[in-house]
Amino acid sequence: MRDRDYIPFSGSYLPEDVHFLLNPVEIEMTPVALKEQLIQSGARHYSDMLSQEPEPTAWHLDLFAQALTLGSERLAKEVVMLAKALIQRFGNTPVVLTSLVRAGVPLGVMLHQTLRAMGKESYHYGISIIRDRGIDTIALDWIEKRHGTEGIVFVDGWTGKGAITGELIRSLKDRPGYPAQPRLVVLADPCGCSWLAASDDDWLIPFGIMGAPVSGLISRSIWSSEGLHGCVICDHLLQYECSRKMVDKVTEFRDTLNLSHIAASEWDPRQKAYLKKQSEHVIDALASRYQITSINRIKPGIAEATRAVLRRVPDHVLVRSVNDPDVALLVYLAREKGIAITEVNDDIGQYRAVTIIKKVH
Repeated sequence: MRDRDYIPFSGSYLPEDVHFLLNPVEIEMTPVALKEQLIQSGARHYSDMLSQEPEPTAWHLDLFAQALTLGSERLAKEVVMLAKALIQRFGNTPVVLTSLVRAGVPLGVMLHQTLRAMGKESYHYGISIIRDRGIDTIALDWIEKRHGTEGIVFVDGWTGKGAITGELIRSLKDRPGYPAQPRLVVLADPCGCSWLAASDDDWLIPFGIMGAPVSGLISRSIWSSEGLHGCVICDHLLQYECSRKMVDKVTEFRDTLNLSHIAASEWDPRQKAYLKKQSEHVIDALASRYQITSINRIKPGIAEATRAVLRRVPDHVLVRSVNDPDVALLVYLAREKGIAITEVNDDIGQYRAVTIIKKVH
């Protein structure tokens, strides 16, 4: 791909906030039930199809607003913690934030703004990574040509069971200039798979329960064997767009913080190892109990569980408590679709919610 063939775009974000290295395309939408059948039968890969993202209901929007009101101060503090850690680790090297579309983009924008506000040279891109197919190497080539590899940090919103970490490891192992353990930064890392995280909590991250309206108004990425991976511009959700509203609200809270009182994030290797082992135990136990042969059907964590109910064909939703306000949207959506909800105790380990995808093939 020649540079003159591509002009980065920023979706509904400001141009200085992010450059998406994606190719906007138009594709025919696949109904959710048919998509699930095609995925599970192996007839098509999930990244070859998209279902129309539904308009959020008034209740969904209200819960997002509540999550943002309750979570903005925590978001602001934890973004500062991550920014300070990056400044410490990279010294004079500019930070090149490479957000994984879509869940990494809101955090990437907030980190980018915060690093610059703290006087650190920072660049921010949004690129595609697809489970089983890897990272968009054309996009990564584009970034490396301009910045090298020394300052590249991959950004995602959270970890579920570590699938994206594994994909990063596979994608980068033959590329020079990257460490064996990918520099993956996330807000929440309940499965202990990241290089840097603000916490290991499975909490109600506001941008975890909303799709395109809080991710620059783009779809999840679509595989392409030639050129950049694609995406669809979700114009039908324009009236619900809240990407900049969210980051602006977090910025307002950040400006009220005494930054000198906030310590840089530290990620204890022993805690990571414990979380990783516990996560694997939970996934294995659930696979055994529900007779699941593909762990891709297990979606742990509030954000992953909620997105699975919105985008897939779920069979079960497991929660610690149906009265937990952080899983209110998940419980509401599950009840609306007639999905079985089961309260569990220690069966889901460090997670507060898990969705099991229905076997349809």
